Amino acid sequence: MIEVENLTKSYGSKLAVDNISFTANDGEILGFLGPNGAGKTTTMNIITGYLSATGGTARINGADILESPIEAKMNLGYLPEQPPLYLDMTVWEYLNFVYGLKKCKLPKRSHLGEIMELTGIADVEKRVIRNLSKGYRQRVGLAQALVGNPSALILDEPTVGLDPKQIIEIRELIKRLGENHTVILSSHILSEIQAVCDRVVVIDHGRLIANDTADNLSRDLSADHKLTVQIEGAAKEVAELLRQIPDVKSVRFVRAVDKTVSEFEVDPKSGKDVRREVFKRMAARSFPILMMRGSELTLEEIFLRLTADDSYGKTEKGEK
Repeated sequence: MIEVENLTKSYGSKLAVDNISFTANDGEILGFLGPNGAGKTTTMNIITGYLSATGGTARINGADILESPIEAKMNLGYLPEQPPLYLDMTVWEYLNFVYGLKKCKLPKRSHLGEIMELTGIADVEKRVIRNLSKGYRQRVGLAQALVGNPSALILDEPTVGLDPKQIIEIRELIKRLGENHTVILSSHILSEIQAVCDRVVVIDHGRLIANDTADNLSRDLSADHKLTVQIEGAAKEVAELLRQIPDVKSVRFVRAVDKTVSEFEVDPKSGKDVRREVFKRMAARSFPILMMRGSELTLEEIFLRLTADDSYGKTEKGEK
């Protein structure tokens, strides 16, 4: 577990981090977002012990990173945006060096072997890091963060500069790591955060402005919760069936997709989810649903709204 409580960091008169608090729970992947200059990197540097805080605390499994740094760091693995690699070492030499640096007590060969298998670098353990692709270097960076089997991981932009195939591979690896570790993941690729993370924390101008799941933030910030559906069948009959659903407020014909398929906008009553009932009624008449899409915001849209107008962060929702 990673706990951040009333964290503050000042540089002279400039307040980089302004009294923020959040928790990353055991076995949770927490997305950490913020625009450039928001205080995101400063916060991560304080959590990892690289910077001291002006006020507040950061704890790793109950150990304060400043008061008990050795105990806290034994439970923490960190992958910065630029992996801290020694390019003239082989992969094995480098991990062996990190093993000694961390004073790891686990059986060396089996422990490092398990990490290399997990991160997919066992086949390059004898290669010099300088000669590896960026994707493999990123994997080696992840491997060093895992030496000592820390319970918590902080990953800063772990897929930056990778090609689409490498991004997918690293994303899947992070999901697997989240099964047994607490993970804080910082990334500017918001679709990646939405795909991997259980919860999202957003900071702006050093202040916490949101702390919730992406789905909850989307529902809370969306102006409406309409459904757009494309259904194959007689348009008038489909519209009438949709209007007969008790929790539907209104139905609007949008367009004819082709001769047999029509698109409708279905507006449910506040707080009601009518998707299952739409499916049941169309299935009963053998009218195939070819598309059903909600109006909830994407994480990109959520991020832009929150950072354009952070009044949301002053509500109870932002203080969860």
